[in-house]
Amino acid sequence: MCYALRDMKRSELFFSFLLVPLDFAMITLAGVSAYYIRYAQFFQELRPVIFNLQFGGYIKIVLLIAALWLIIFAFSGLYNIKGSRRLAQEIFRVILACSTGLMLIVILIFVRRELFDSRFIVLAGWILSIIYISFSRSLIRLIQRALFKYGIGVHQVVLVGNSKTTDNLIYYFSSKKSSGYEVVKRFRDFSIETANELAEFLKTKEVDEIMQSDPNLSKPEILRLYDFADEHHLTFKYAADLLGAKVLKTEVREMAGIPIVEVKKTPLDGWGRIIKRIFDIILAVFLIIFFSPLMIIFALLIKLDSRGPVFYKNERVSKNGIFKLFKFRSMQAQHCVGKEYGDDSALKYERELIEKQNIKQGEPIYKIANDPRLTRMGKFIRRWSIDELPQFFNVLAGNMSLVGPRPHQPREVARYEHHHKKVMSIKPGITGLAQISGRSDLSFEDEVKLDTYYIENWSLFFDLSILLRTPLAVIKERKAE
Repeated sequence: MCYALRDMKRSELFFSFLLVPLDFAMITLAGVSAYYIRYAQFFQELRPVIFNLQFGGYIKIVLLIAALWLIIFAFSGLYNIKGSRRLAQEIFRVILACSTGLMLIVILIFVRRELFDSRFIVLAGWILSIIYISFSRSLIRLIQRALFKYGIGVHQVVLVGNSKTTDNLIYYFSSKKSSGYEVVKRFRDFSIETANELAEFLKTKEVDEIMQSDPNLSKPEILRLYDFADEHHLTFKYAADLLGAKVLKTEVREMAGIPIVEVKKTPLDGWGRIIKRIFDIILAVFLIIFFSPLMIIFALLIKLDSRGPVFYKNERVSKNGIFKLFKFRSMQAQHCVGKEYGDDSALKYERELIEKQNIKQGEPIYKIANDPRLTRMGKFIRRWSIDELPQFFNVLAGNMSLVGPRPHQPREVARYEHHHKKVMSIKPGITGLAQISGRSDLSFEDEVKLDTYYIENWSLFFDLSILLRTPLAVIKERKAE
C-alpha cells in the first residue's frame, strides 16, 4: 500500500470513495425534488408557473452543477473521513460548501439568465441539498461506528507516556468503541531499549499510529519516537498540552537548498485578517439589527432604573492603543470610573473594593465579588451579559472583533508579564475561547493560554464555533450559580 494512504484504513478509503457518487446522487435528487415541488399542483395554486422550464434541459444543468459542486466539496475537505470530526463539524462544512455552490449558481444565472427562471428552484435545491447530504453522511457515520464495534476500520495505536493524559486516553479509547481507536500497547518512556521492544512488537502486530501522550518526555525521547514512527511508516500524533505548551504554526521554504522553517504568529496574518474583518462587519451589522429591539428596551429600563447615562465608556487597551469600550451602564453613575463619571472618588472607592472583595488576588486583572456599586438593572444585565451588546458598535468602528481575547484596562495591562502580551497581537473580542471554556472560573494564566491557542489556530470555522457556543456558555454559567 502507498505510504501516503497508510494512515487511512481500507474501510475509510471505501467510504471516502463512496461519498463521491453518494453526494452526486443527493445533489441531483435535491435538484429534481425542487423541480417537482415547484410544479406540484398545490404549489401552482399558491403561485402559478409563469415560465417554461423543460425537465430534459433542466436535468442536464443539474448534473453539470452537481459535478462542479463535487469539486467544491473536495476543496472543502469533505472527502477526508476522520472519526474524530464531530457530526456538527461535518454538517457545518456541508453547509459552507453548498452555500459556496449556491454562489456559483447565482453567478451562472447572472451571466446566463435563461438557465433558471425560478428563484424558488434554486433556493429549494440549496436547502434540500444540505438536508439530503447531511442525512446521507450521518447514515455513513452510523455505519462506520457500527463497524468499529466489530473491529472493522479501527486504528491500532501505541501510546507512549506516563501521565494522567495517557491514562485518560486509555480509558476513553477502551470505553468508547465508536472512537475508532484501540490501544494495543503502552510504553511509559521511549528509551533505546523501548524502541527495540516496539520494533519486535511490530513484527507480530499491526500498528497504525504512535501517539505521544506525555508532555514531560525528554527531548531525546521525543526525537527518537518521531524518527521511529518515520522509519516504520507509522502516523505520529501527540496530545497537545493545551495549558502547558505553545502551539506553533510553521511554514517551510527552501533557501539555498536548506529547509528554512518560519514560525508564524497567527493565521490572521495577511488574508486571514482581511477575511476576519469582512466577517466581523457583515455579522455585526446583522446582530445590531437583530438585537436592536432588545437594546432599545434595556436602554429605557436603565434610564428609568437610575440617574445617569445609558452607556458607559471604559478605557481598554488593544494592539493599536487605548480605545473606549461601549457597555450598557450597570453601576451607579457616581461610582463609574472615568473623567466624565465619578472621576477620582470613583477610582478611590474601586481600589478599596479591590482590596477587600477581589476574587482574582495575585493576578493582573481583578473581579469584585458582590459589587455594591451595581444598580438593580445592572445586576440583571451583568448576569446575562446583556451589558456587552453595545460592543457590536466597537466592532463596526474597528476597535474590536466579534471573537478574540477580552480587552483589559490600562492599569491591568501594566501588570502583564512578558508572555501575557501575546494576547494583544490581535484585536480584542466580545467573546472568545476563554469565555466559553469557563468564563469567570478561569485563572488569568489559563485564560491567556486559551487565548494564545486561539490566536495560533484561528480559522473562520473556529470563530463561528465560539460564537454559537457563547449563548450556551452564558446559560450554563447561570445554571451553575
